[in-house]
Amino acid sequence: MSNNLENTPPQHILDLEPGSTADDWHRHPNGGGWVYRTAQVAETAFVGPRAAVFGRAKVLDRAKVCDHAWVGADAKICDSAKVCGSVEIGGNAKIGGRAKACDRAVIFGNAKIFGNAVVFARAVVFGKARIFGRARICGNAVVSDNAEVCDSAWISAPVWVRGDALVCGNARIDGRDATDAFA
Repeated sequence: MSNNLENTPPQHILDLEPGSTADDWHRHPNGGGWVYRTAQVAETAFVGPRAAVFGRAKVLDRAKVCDHAWVGADAKICDSAKVCGSVEIGGNAKIGGRAKACDRAVIFGNAKIFGNAVVFARAVVFGKARIFGRARICGNAVVSDNAEVCDSAWISAPVWVRGDALVCGNARIDGRDATDAFA
């Protein structure tokens, strides 16, 4: 950890856990990011200096939490997964394998992202949705409920994949071409 990092958490970090004090937070030795006292972060994991892990969240193995990313509640990031940008991960969400969540993605509920999947560009994944394989979710797309997106499928722009939908293979759904896309 760099010696020039402040050891007092800024107010926006304290606000992640209402009522918390500076004593409730510490810098992670691998990256210097903020970790709340009830969160669990492995020594082998990386938490960047502007990132935060709080609640009962777990960051394990060689997982990385970078940039301004927040991992909270009971979320779990493991294996070689990477969370970066201004991503927010919460609920019981799990990101594993070599999956990535980046840009301004939001993942919560019981969502699972794994394999080599990538969720990015303001995409939202929640409920019991599962994104895996080499799937890509981006551009304000929403995947929720029990929907699954797998293989090399690509969901982009403002479209909502929900219910028990299954989007697999080389399928491409682009909300800019859909007549029912939401704004």
